[in-house]
Amino acid sequence: MKKVLFFALLAGMQISQAQTKHERFTQKINGTSLEFTMEAIPGGEFEMGSATSAKADEKPVHKVKIDPFWMGTYEVTWNIFEPFLYKDYEVTKSDGGKVPANVDAVTRPTKPYLDMTFGYGKDGQPALAMTHYNAIQFCKWLYVRTGVFYRLPTEAEWEYAARAGSKTAYFFGDDASKLGEFAVYKDNSGGKTAKVGQKKANPWGLFDIYGNVGEWTYDQYQEDYYKQFEGKVADNPVNVPTTLYAHSVRGGSFESEAVDLRSAARHFSDPFWKQLDPQIPKSNWWFPEAPFVGMRLVRPVKQPSHEEIMAYYDKAPIKDF
Repeated sequence: MKKVLFFALLAGMQISQAQTKHERFTQKINGTSLEFTMEAIPGGEFEMGSATSAKADEKPVHKVKIDPFWMGTYEVTWNIFEPFLYKDYEVTKSDGGKVPANVDAVTRPTKPYLDMTFGYGKDGQPALAMTHYNAIQFCKWLYVRTGVFYRLPTEAEWEYAARAGSKTAYFFGDDASKLGEFAVYKDNSGGKTAKVGQKKANPWGLFDIYGNVGEWTYDQYQEDYYKQFEGKVADNPVNVPTTLYAHSVRGGSFESEAVDLRSAARHFSDPFWKQLDPQIPKSNWWFPEAPFVGMRLVRPVKQPSHEEIMAYYDKAPIKDF
């Protein structure tokens, strides 16, 4: 474990320097040929929510302070998610065809009984339909592989990054007719996901922040959560999840209307997403009726202690009956 902490410290020094320069960071998954990129998101303050929306859960608009962090350039694709999912596949991607014992010890998802790609394809396509718990365990697998703490964004971090300094409905303004340049959504998706990065990025280098797949945040969804911050400045707020439903999902998907792709629009998980699951209790790992939810990674500039990291990853799953 000392080796893991050393790599985390070393990588932390490198990423802090790059963060200052707002450069893209490439994370190699140690022991494999796989890698992914992260964009530097500067710290700052923004106004969260929408004063013009008809939706009560986007009010009141309130000020939020956010520390700098890194966010995935793209949504997590099957290319890097599948080695976590299937050991046999991980072996083919590992140097020398061997998976280190500490990596192999990470709990993997149960194999889904359905095709979780839903026929949309794998190469370059966003990974789909994982549960909130599954998404966090994938982050744990990355930590063991890289020595670097990856996690889900908080709901506030997600909106801050999506806005990229804007105060309008979308990061490019209020004119929804321009969405086609930046997002895969109901009007142009053909009813399926697209390979990541096919549309234009937002000003902070994030592709598909709107549409394609909705993206998990760490937060428990609470309709009136913003009320406690009225007239205040919320400092890196997070609504730590304590129950299985609902968790906040952001960004809308390939199935979503334009209004649901706004930076302030809030969505959440639903037990209906497991209605077809015949298992008793239902799977901790998969949502067989949610081909529209995926994930995007965050790496904080300041890495927590190993103990704090493991406390984040090792919360027991809540059974879904």
